[in-house]
Amino acid sequence: MTINQISIFLENKYGKLSEILAMLGKENIRIIAATVADTSEFGILRIIVNDAQKAYDLLKRNNVNANITDVLAITTKSEAGTFAYTFNLFTMAGLSIEYMYCFSVGEQSILILRTNNRNAALEVIQKNNLGYIDENKLNSL
Repeated sequence: MTINQISIFLENKYGKLSEILAMLGKENIRIIAATVADTSEFGILRIIVNDAQKAYDLLKRNNVNANITDVLAITTKSEAGTFAYTFNLFTMAGLSIEYMYCFSVGEQSILILRTNNRNAALEVIQKNNLGYIDENKLNSL
C-alpha cells in the first residue's frame, strides 16, 4: 500500500531544479509524479520515480540532500467529488494530512498522501476498501 518517494532539499537558487532533473534524466530515471514546495531559502522537490533506490543513490553520489520516505498511493476514479470522499474518510478517523499531491492516468487518479499516523491510515484504507497502488504497478504506468 505504500510506495517510495524521494524528497530533495534544494537551495532556492536559479537553475537548481533544472540541474536535479537533468541529472535524473541522464540516468534514464523516469519521473512519474512530482511536486515542489518552496520558501525563500530552500525548496523541497518530492518525486515518485520508476527506480527510487537508483535515483537516491545517484543523488547521494552527487552530494544532493535527499531522503526516501514511504507514502500512501490511493487510487480513485477521476471524477468530481472522489477526492472529497476519500479525504473525509481520513478526517473521520482523526487523521491529518501532512501533504498530498496527485496525478491521473486515463480514468484513474492516484493520490499521494502522507498522514500524521501511517498505521491508522492503512487501517482506513483497508476498512473502506480503498484502491491503492504498489511499486510494481506504479512502474508499469
